Amino acid sequence: MSSKLFALDIGTRSVVGIILAEDNDHFHVEDILVKEHKERAMVDGQIHNVMYVADLINEIKHELEEKHGPLTKVSVAAAGRSLKTEQASVTINIRNRPIFTEEDISRLELQAVQQAQQQLLQHKDDAKISHYYCVGYSVLYYRLDGEEIGSLLDQQGDEAQIEVIATFLPRVVVESLIAALKRADLEMDALTLEPIAAINVLIPPTMRRLNVALVDIGAGTSDIAITDKSTVVAYGMVPTAGDEITEALSDHYLLDFPVAEQAKRQLQTEEEILIQDILGFDQYYPKEEVLQAIDPAVKQLAKAIGEEILRLNNQSAPKAVMLVGGGSLTPKLTTELGLILNLPANRIAVRGIDAIQNLTKEDHIKASPELVTPIGIAIAAKKTPIQYMSLTVNEQVVRLFELKEMTVADAFLAANIRAKQLYGKPGHGLSVNVNGQDIFIPGGHGQPAEILVNGHQASTKTMIKTGDAIQLIEGQDGQQANATVRDIVDDAAIKTVTIQETKYVIEPQITVNGSLASLNSALNDRDVVMFEIAETVEDVFKLTNNWALLKQFESFYIQVDGKPLYLPDFSAHLMINGKPSKMSYAVQDGDVLTFQQQTYPSVQRIADQMSVLLEDKIIIHFQNEVVELKKMANEVLVNQVVVSPHSTVPNGAAISFKEKDRSRWIYQDVFRFSNWQLPTTFKGNFTILRNGQPASFDMEIFGGDKLEILLEKAPIS
Repeated sequence: MSSKLFALDIGTRSVVGIILAEDNDHFHVEDILVKEHKERAMVDGQIHNVMYVADLINEIKHELEEKHGPLTKVSVAAAGRSLKTEQASVTINIRNRPIFTEEDISRLELQAVQQAQQQLLQHKDDAKISHYYCVGYSVLYYRLDGEEIGSLLDQQGDEAQIEVIATFLPRVVVESLIAALKRADLEMDALTLEPIAAINVLIPPTMRRLNVALVDIGAGTSDIAITDKSTVVAYGMVPTAGDEITEALSDHYLLDFPVAEQAKRQLQTEEEILIQDILGFDQYYPKEEVLQAIDPAVKQLAKAIGEEILRLNNQSAPKAVMLVGGGSLTPKLTTELGLILNLPANRIAVRGIDAIQNLTKEDHIKASPELVTPIGIAIAAKKTPIQYMSLTVNEQVVRLFELKEMTVADAFLAANIRAKQLYGKPGHGLSVNVNGQDIFIPGGHGQPAEILVNGHQASTKTMIKTGDAIQLIEGQDGQQANATVRDIVDDAAIKTVTIQETKYVIEPQITVNGSLASLNSALNDRDVVMFEIAETVEDVFKLTNNWALLKQFESFYIQVDGKPLYLPDFSAHLMINGKPSKMSYAVQDGDVLTFQQQTYPSVQRIADQMSVLLEDKIIIHFQNEVVELKKMANEVLVNQVVVSPHSTVPNGAAISFKEKDRSRWIYQDVFRFSNWQLPTTFKGNFTILRNGQPASFDMEIFGGDKLEILLEKAPIS
């Protein structure tokens, strides 16, 4: 036995009433009635004047009742243009956290959806979260440590991010629909969404796994729905539709809006278009000329729809696009949309009611694409009606708008359970300053909350049904951060070093808030920690209190005429593991340091190093004896005190040289160093020889010379 279905499509410009007979999954359109609003009672799919809309519904109802008998129940749809789409992202710190599970991902998605819900409310002062139903969302991307990734499952890192596009339906849209129907003495039999209604009749379940866009182009708006992976993943709307084409005709040919609308419809059937302008002149225009006049508006409409499809579909074109609604008949629209989406012509099509399976109609009803949505509403209300679901969350009664397979996450959204409640709070962390750098030591991660559905373990993805009792047991908070100095100082900072066969274990020199501390000292919030570790040879000597040894490795220098003169030959020589080294060389654990003790040099050694002659001396042979002649060439002052050549010179001493006797050696100088004397009894002559040659007492002599004085006694007379 067949049953009759009454459905209403309440649009911005008109209301469509339809009578559909159903018999064993076969549907027959018996009647359709279209009436336009007398007043602007609808704005963007939402009822603004309930009484005006109710009156128009009453007119349609009474006319249809005259042919088909009493009508008490009706199926309606919430307009796709009233859906609100919001994009939002959430970033969380996952450092030192176990790998991501499916439940972690689900809870992160829920947090992102709630963020989108909050963004939606930012520009509405009196709005509340409970005023919106979430009808679906799609993940745009996951990121791990700033890099896009296919899935967070079983991943670890420092930071996880998710971005979603979520769609919400204002509760007021549903409530105003119910109020208008009640005034017309009608009861809501079933409720659906216009995009879902059209999809249900045009795209069978087996096709919904494909990425397809359905666009319902009306008068004022174009509603978009995207399917993928067997569900509707996104909804959208652009405030551009058929009226833009009508306005382009009106502006170009100076037409009244209704006349321009009529001219637009002639483009579907006539080759010459009869137009009467506002001055009353009738004129025929070739179809191609009229099409050229509206071409910019068609391109703009295609651009607006195409860009919104790409936005909703994560910047990629769908596999195919289906167009329905009166505006889909706009000439060349499919071609222009194909250029925007880079799709071939056979992937974009206008679908009429002839594409609906198991559907017949009365002969007087045209197979127009604008009737797809009204028929879809009636069929969807029969096959997949959207109903209210009542359940409890922590003993609080929650009513859900059953737009899809509902999960625990949907119940949490409706119950205003914040995503943060799904995890225990992280423990308080410690903020400490270490050697001038701020370091944060996080507290323990909170434990995930436990979810029970009817007493059984569940997750946010668990399917729910009417009457379910959901219980959320909050997770334990994380432990407060505890740390010692050892936790922030690497164990590699402790080194064992041998210095001249003495072994030292060198720990960092640590202060906390200016007081000496050890590696085991406990840290408190806002502590200031300073530590010095043995990185170089110099650090090793300092931290082992070998200050005297450290002094030896200072570079040896003297001050000459107020300027430093470095003499590295007199510095101590350092070895690390038997190899020459310097104080700035790095020290590793287990190194052996050896060195030669520094000894201060004598004045003579420094003079030799500087090529300064302190004593002038020569050795000669005189009267068959070896004689050494010497005299002071330069006098030395160390720190302004006269010293001998054998005196030691400390590091950094000021040295000056004062020139003394720089005259040449002459023959007579030998008498000051020789004990030879002319005999007192000698009487006679003598001959002075130098190297066997006659000489004189004032002749210059040199080292190695042989000097002689030959005596000749005078004859006795």
